[in-house]
Amino acid sequence: MDPTTTPEIWQFRAEKVKAAFMHAYHGYERYAAPADELQPITNGTINNFNGWGVTAFDSLDTMLLMGLEEEFQRALEIVKSADFSQAEKIVVPYFETIIRYLGGLLSAHALHKDPILLQRAEELVQKLDPVFSSASGLPFYGVDVRTGRTGGPLLGILAEMASLQVEYTYLAKLTGKMEHFNRSSSVMRILASADLEHTGGMLPVRWNLTTGQAFDYHLSVGAQADSAHEYLLKLYLLSGKTDKTSLEMYIRATTHIITNLLYLSPERHLLYATDSFTPTSKQLASPSHVFEHLSCFLPGLLALGAHTLPLDNLSELGIKLEHLGNETTFGYAGRGYTQLSTHNLKDIHMWAAEGLAQTCWMTYADQPTGLGPDEILMRSVLDHKPKTHLWMSAVEKWKKGGGRGLVPGIADKKPVIYTEDERLKGTGKGRDYTIRRSGYLLRPETLESMYLLWRITGDEKWRNRGWTIFEAIERETKTESGYASLVTVDRVPGQKMDSMPSYFLAETLKYLYLMFLEEDLIPLDKWVFNTEAHPLPVFEWTDEEKKRFNL
Repeated sequence: MDPTTTPEIWQFRAEKVKAAFMHAYHGYERYAAPADELQPITNGTINNFNGWGVTAFDSLDTMLLMGLEEEFQRALEIVKSADFSQAEKIVVPYFETIIRYLGGLLSAHALHKDPILLQRAEELVQKLDPVFSSASGLPFYGVDVRTGRTGGPLLGILAEMASLQVEYTYLAKLTGKMEHFNRSSSVMRILASADLEHTGGMLPVRWNLTTGQAFDYHLSVGAQADSAHEYLLKLYLLSGKTDKTSLEMYIRATTHIITNLLYLSPERHLLYATDSFTPTSKQLASPSHVFEHLSCFLPGLLALGAHTLPLDNLSELGIKLEHLGNETTFGYAGRGYTQLSTHNLKDIHMWAAEGLAQTCWMTYADQPTGLGPDEILMRSVLDHKPKTHLWMSAVEKWKKGGGRGLVPGIADKKPVIYTEDERLKGTGKGRDYTIRRSGYLLRPETLESMYLLWRITGDEKWRNRGWTIFEAIERETKTESGYASLVTVDRVPGQKMDSMPSYFLAETLKYLYLMFLEEDLIPLDKWVFNTEAHPLPVFEWTDEEKKRFNL
């Protein structure tokens, strides 16, 4: 810990983040409300999420946590007047509407108890309910709220159809209504009974909405999949650690991720999570070696699981890792369950969390702007033996050698910042990756993981890195009315784009504020964040509720 960083300095930094939120939200109010989002360069507006005022809905709980009562009351007027029977576009996207609008309403209600918030939440889910009319009961992409007609293909995307359980289960707790509980439980039931023999027990990206079965073998912790894996753990935690099926699905998913999707880069030994596209029952699936900014939520999730679950003593929960999966059930990928059963699972999850977070941080520290790109392609050794570069292979080798030195992948690294001449000529060396998508979209995932690692480990380096990133956000993205995404992070000054996503106020600034506060406003054993950083309180089912919901 830096002895010069006193509690007073951290409080000052939290106030700086609060001022940044007020700058962004006041700009939205001045130029864009009640439209969805502000365009922070032209001071224009965009209605990209139904035209109901998504920035206001998404910002409600951030305002409450920051003590901004006046802004909250003004936002409440937008909430009251939003017309859920009309939408800017014909089809309302179900997933984004659930995590931003419903999540925002439920979290604000948990913090403020204004009955209008719960009333609006119920009105919203009623309008969205036709999405569940597929043959399997899995939700369609979206719905026309004027007619009730569904929109989207008969193939569902994992994140879009399986990131509602946290919100609906909490809504069922608040209202006592079976229909809300059933929407969550039916999705979980379908996922739990799906045939995952060829994906090692992990949920793949595409699903047949008619049969309720997996459509392909694409495994990912990035776009189109991330929040579905996240909700397996968070549903278990939210409901007082009673949903054992959800917990078992989380352990299967993370076992496959750790043993099949985590790799080390050849020179810097950067630990990263990537995608695979082929069946895993007969051999290791071919990795893409693409690492997404969106995947930087994973270190925080793994740390949260290690913090809240007895991973080093699963028998305490009546679970045996080798019973969740083995070579008989999952073929080649089943070996991962046997492999991890010989390790302390809590240690493995925490090491993976710290190593992945290190890499997420390095993608920021390596850039002249100090901000991370949206997607990178890791350099791999072209010897057609990806197994030799699996993280767990390196951990096994380290363990057999007596476990001397640091665990592979978790050591601090020095930044490698290319000069402008090296960038233009493509002569820069030493990073182990190339930038695939160079934009910085004001995303929260790296900061989310830093916040969780700071709270769980108490290691100040995560907090200090968070402050360094906030300084870069202030320096590179601020405009007269808000903050703008960047077209590219690898040259200074970064070229801005005319976009300030609502999640910047809901997530990015919230995680920064909570990281710098000395007081722990949202204790991790008492609250669960939805995938849009909307905190919901952990609860326990009463005996009456257990009877009503057949628990």
